[in-house]
Amino acid sequence: MSMKWKLKLNLDIKRELRVTAALIGVAALIGFSEREQARIVCRNVIVDVNNDHENYFMDEAEVGRLVASMQPGMIGADLNELNLKDIEKKLTTDSHIGDAQLFSDLKGNIVVSVELRRPIARVVRSQGPDAYIAEDGTIMSTSDRYTSRVVLLTGGFCEKLIRVENIQEVEQGAGLLDMIRFINEDEFWRAQVSQLDINSAGDVRIIPQVTRQIVEFGKTDQVETKFAKLMIFYKKILPQRGWTKYQRVNLEYEGQIIAE
Repeated sequence: MSMKWKLKLNLDIKRELRVTAALIGVAALIGFSEREQARIVCRNVIVDVNNDHENYFMDEAEVGRLVASMQPGMIGADLNELNLKDIEKKLTTDSHIGDAQLFSDLKGNIVVSVELRRPIARVVRSQGPDAYIAEDGTIMSTSDRYTSRVVLLTGGFCEKLIRVENIQEVEQGAGLLDMIRFINEDEFWRAQVSQLDINSAGDVRIIPQVTRQIVEFGKTDQVETKFAKLMIFYKKILPQRGWTKYQRVNLEYEGQIIAE
């Protein structure tokens, strides 16, 4: 073999070796990068509380402590080893939390986004702790740090409500929830109705904020019709007969307003 062919063969071999070495180097860099990405650790936990309804039962610090109790040692842990979905489920077992979403950002932080339930009524008991009812009917515990100004529920029926997770689990509970929602969605009734006294059979009496008449509402059916009758009583009957003439008004009978 001539020297010319030997030289060309050596050059080809050296070029192939350089290409191979370069490919090995690139593969090593990719592997190293993947290993580094796989080892990304949690740098911090950022809590975001959605508080559109001015619900101050929980703040960011309290949610952060709750997360820490559910997943100790989160900061510094491998992100791939953290079960964020499991933490979400655990957070929503708290009655104040309606929804929870956890995700990691590009900086290695865990973001905890929490939406709080809105209370619409308070269950008041002579014996035992009070509770709140959320918009979806969930029974919420009270808080030492915040009191929500909502309609009060009293009476024997409350003992049934306090024993369930959602008032819709109780017979007539769904109707009561619809009634409370109706009151809260109307500016006039929200200001006028201060208390609903409900006996064990589920019959409702309305304790008004301004006028002195006790309103015998009865069962929580035909809510709009009964409130329409009560509005007639306030607008047409009381101005003519006098605001102090009657002690009680009954809305239970169809097509009738009984005042005495």
